[in-house]
Amino acid sequence: IAPGECAKIMTGAMVPDGADCVIMIEATESLNTSQIRFTGEQTAPNICYRGEDIRKGDIVIRKGERILPQHIAALATVGCVMPLVVSRPRIAIMATGSEIVEPAEKPGEGQIRNTNSPQLCAQATMLGITPTYLGIAADTSESISITLKQACLHHNVILISGGVSAGDFDLVPGIMRENGFEILFQKVAVKPGMPIVFGIRDDIYCFGLPGNPVSTFVVFEILVKPFLFKLMGHDLQPPVSRMTLAQPVVRKKADRDSWIPVRHADMESVEPIDYHGSAHLTALTEACGLICMPRGVMELKKGITVNVRQI
Repeated sequence: IAPGECAKIMTGAMVPDGADCVIMIEATESLNTSQIRFTGEQTAPNICYRGEDIRKGDIVIRKGERILPQHIAALATVGCVMPLVVSRPRIAIMATGSEIVEPAEKPGEGQIRNTNSPQLCAQATMLGITPTYLGIAADTSESISITLKQACLHHNVILISGGVSAGDFDLVPGIMRENGFEILFQKVAVKPGMPIVFGIRDDIYCFGLPGNPVSTFVVFEILVKPFLFKLMGHDLQPPVSRMTLAQPVVRKKADRDSWIPVRHADMESVEPIDYHGSAHLTALTEACGLICMPRGVMELKKGITVNVRQI
């Protein structure tokens, strides 16, 4: 194209040699078959230059990055169709408790439906991991040990809910040891979720999670989820919103970090949910996130800014 000339192209087409500007058709008027008039006052060049998106030597995606849809597009644009990735963990999920029945069953006297396993399966699935559910083991050493052995055959992460506290039927820690697991810790200073066991055997990792459903949910979010991502080479930075606390939070003991479910009070603030303890699982259905009340702190005052960990 020579000075004073133009050529018609479609959006995204290669710019003809000699052209230094692209004007939108909405800012033109056709005078005849060979002439147009520019009807706007000014225009941007509307040209994407080579190297504008990414240049030779630039990093497209960093090692350890969690691959999201936008990363897929970035890989596609540079023709990287077989990137080197880390395998997903192979997770087995099991529950313990002779009083536990599956959700489709009607509980009899002294029985309760299994809520932990569906919850844990859903939490794992949201990470892009397909878990294996191994059912409910009765409160006997034999039943728990058989299911644990089955889990060890084809999985490298095992999540067991229940049976980890200090009762007569809390058999999981001992059975883990009997099956060759080295217990690295037993109990953590968090609320809810203090009774948690973690052990390793070769390249198999086993979490013994609390039986109460809110405890199980919280422990998965703050401990298990970052661990699973770390196995995949990714350092999880959970999404956090800075919000104003609309109501104060007061507690009687401050010996542990407390994770408190909150909901939106308005667009800029959150308030604690009416929460009756670690068995109150329906409280989580209203929650937009969790806030942490650090160990040693007795009160979070109304109006302070808090970090809301999204769930």
